[in-house]
Amino acid sequence: MIKDHQQEFNQFQVILDAIVIIISYGLAWLLMINGFVPTRGDPLRSEFYLMALLIVIPVYLLLYAVFQLYTPKRVQGRRLEFANICKANAIGLLMFTLVLYLISKNPFWYNFSRPMVLYFFVINIVLETVERNLIRMVLRSMRARGYNLKHILLVGYSRAAEGYIDRVKQNPEWGYHIAGILDDQKALGEEYKGIRVLGKIQDLQSILDMNVLDEIAITLSIDQFSNLGAIVAVCEKSGVHTKFIPDYNNIIPTRPYMEDLLGLPVIHIRHVPLTNGLNKFMKRTVDIFGAIVAIILFSPVMLVTAILVKVTSPGPVIFCQERVGLHNRPFKMYKFRSMEVQAPSDEKSKWTTPHDPRVTPVGRFIRKTSIDEMPQFFNVLKGDMSLVGPRPERPFFVEKFKEEIPRYMVKHQVRPGLTGWAQVNGYRGDTSITKRIECDLYYIENWTLGLDFKILFLTIFKGFINKNAY
Repeated sequence: MIKDHQQEFNQFQVILDAIVIIISYGLAWLLMINGFVPTRGDPLRSEFYLMALLIVIPVYLLLYAVFQLYTPKRVQGRRLEFANICKANAIGLLMFTLVLYLISKNPFWYNFSRPMVLYFFVINIVLETVERNLIRMVLRSMRARGYNLKHILLVGYSRAAEGYIDRVKQNPEWGYHIAGILDDQKALGEEYKGIRVLGKIQDLQSILDMNVLDEIAITLSIDQFSNLGAIVAVCEKSGVHTKFIPDYNNIIPTRPYMEDLLGLPVIHIRHVPLTNGLNKFMKRTVDIFGAIVAIILFSPVMLVTAILVKVTSPGPVIFCQERVGLHNRPFKMYKFRSMEVQAPSDEKSKWTTPHDPRVTPVGRFIRKTSIDEMPQFFNVLKGDMSLVGPRPERPFFVEKFKEEIPRYMVKHQVRPGLTGWAQVNGYRGDTSITKRIECDLYYIENWTLGLDFKILFLTIFKGFINKNAY
């Protein structure tokens, strides 16, 4: 069973990491003595580098433990593991550098090669990443042949149970083997994708006594939650690792997160990273800087466009339209006017259609190329909008869509944007509103500064020319 060997595997992993640290340090030292790394004065004797290595090894192994590099590979993905390797080595580099600075007055350590430490940092990250990916490949191969499997029993048949089974079936490299399901409402032998109902929930104790399971996953349906306390007590008594997979997908359809309120767990229905003060500050800083740069960069284009709009069609150059923004507050969004001047009642509640006679010849071009959106850089400066975010809609359509499309109003938890995840995925103009909202929700819940830059980059290639703009 996995639980019998996980500790041994962790010990093996520690030994491998120690060997990798020694090899990385040795390679950096060889590069130094062969002249590839600059030294400071006369080369320091090798005994001093060996003494430093004896301190480096336990410190780095402790850092790896702190950054959770000895958690099971099933729990930690490749990217997270690589990030943790980089973080641990970065802290190690800072500690190494600080110690060398503090002891630099000592004549014995004065000539210790600082560049060698930097080489060790780079080599160690590379070799640690290679080592751990090789381990993953070996484990995946073993699991494909039926070894290193984690045996799990599901308690309760629900949508959560089906969702869990679906994901395990789709990812055999996780090495999970679902032994079966216990449920009071399903008939014995009934199955879902090959996973059979083995008995009633009251049979849990007798199955646990057989000591053939690594984990229990509680997947009760909501109407069975009254049994939760008794089931957890039985599992805790047996000592088997237990996890709870709540059946709330029809109530909370997105990824929630948990907050500890002085020991009281509080589940937030939706994780919105931009509610964090630091995240908001960083995004607003990028918005201001980006808007200023864009206004300067595109000022010739905007000047020419303003002249063309003015001389080819009577009416104002800039068209102001009410849109709904952050926290459902209305604001005036700026655009270059691309249509003939029309009655406010028509403008508020009508979509633009293909070959719409209201669109001017210049307007058709600037809409197709998104030049008409450029005045919105001033909306960004004012704080009404962001460079990246869900596109804002008119109040008439907001009222309409919030009744027709589930979770439509969630998009107003962040500032609307000039471009967004929906737009770079092709959902602009006359496309599915539902798909657009799905993209907006993904962006809201998975926001990072890196995702913003990715969207801005993709906008250059995908976002400006819009085949659905009429």
